[in-house]
Amino acid sequence: MEADDLLVRVADGDHTAFEQLYGLVSGPLFALVRRVVRDPAQAEEVTQEVLLELWRCAARFDPGRGSALAWILTVAHRRAVDRVRSVRAAGERERREAARSAPLAFDQVTEEVEAALERESVRRCLHRLTALQRQSVTLAYYDGYTYREVAERLSLPLGTVKTRMRDGLTRLRACLGGAA
Repeated sequence: MEADDLLVRVADGDHTAFEQLYGLVSGPLFALVRRVVRDPAQAEEVTQEVLLELWRCAARFDPGRGSALAWILTVAHRRAVDRVRSVRAAGERERREAARSAPLAFDQVTEEVEAALERESVRRCLHRLTALQRQSVTLAYYDGYTYREVAERLSLPLGTVKTRMRDGLTRLRACLGGAA
């Protein structure tokens, strides 16, 4: 007996027809679901759900629109795709929740406070330099000029700028070392 006739009889509640239909479609049904879902245990569950749906909803089958096997495999494919999407969505929810509840690798507030304190210490120590040292250090380290460019900007010999920078950096190191 063909799947079309069996499915029509299943719609009428015929248990024997369902047994025969099960024997006829369970192999191709499981193979399709297994290809979509990939996990054997999940594939078994989806296959069982599809077979249960066939028993409950066989009356929805319209022989005029296509074969019973095509209809059954379409129902199975849709159910398998729904399962894959559901599993992916659950995994994404778990990852988002884990990321949200995971402690930060560092204490952001502490980091920001420490950075602000360090900036304030550097500012305080820069103000302890002579104006000429502060100007040279600021041009080199804050404005990004090379020693040669600082010398050109200040119209000074390169050796003078290097001396100011060395003395300024030595005083900064001493000041910041005492603050640490």
